[in-house]
Formats: sequence, structure tokens, C-alpha cells
Amino acid sequence: MLYIVNITPDAQEDIRFFKVYERRIITSGIRTFLIRDALVEINRRNSLEPNQFGSWELRVDQYRVFYDVEDDTVYVTAVGFKEHNDLYIRGRKVII
Repeated sequence: MLYIVNITPDAQEDIRFFKVYERRIITSGIRTFLIRDALVEINRRNSLEPNQFGSWELRVDQYRVFYDVEDDTVYVTAVGFKEHNDLYIRGRKVII
């Protein structure tokens, strides 16, 4: 199934936090892995327990893209990066 990808304003701010080459990696991952079959679990895509960021997580290298799916639309809600077991969004450590 094909999906429309909508990046929320908060997620856009999260993406702006990164350097240009990192943004390219993240947006390429979003285009590659979320336009088609966004609700199918694979090594890079996992469903999550309820949390403040989203019900799904996409792993693109050390970057994490959190998203929700409604009908035929994927809503990217947050973007961060992992360093060891710690998640950072806009440079601040967060706990899921």
C-alpha cells in the first residue's frame, strides 16, 4: 500500500537541528521506508508501546523517525538520534 507522508511542524524543527548531510540521510530514509508498507514490521520499522512521540519507529543509521499512521497518511511526529542507549531530540536527552 502507498502512503502520503506528512511531516509535522515539530518534526520539521527536529530535522532542521541536523546538519545538511544528516538531513539528506533522514529524508532519504523517510522516502524509502515510509511511502510503501509503513505498517509492516521489518528490521528498520517497529511498532512501539504508547508514548509521546509516535506509535511507530523507523531506524535510519543512528537516526530515529517516529510516526503515526491514519488511513493512507503517515504523520512523522519526531526525529532524533541514538547514542548508545540514549535518545536525543534537538540535542536534548529524552526518555520514551
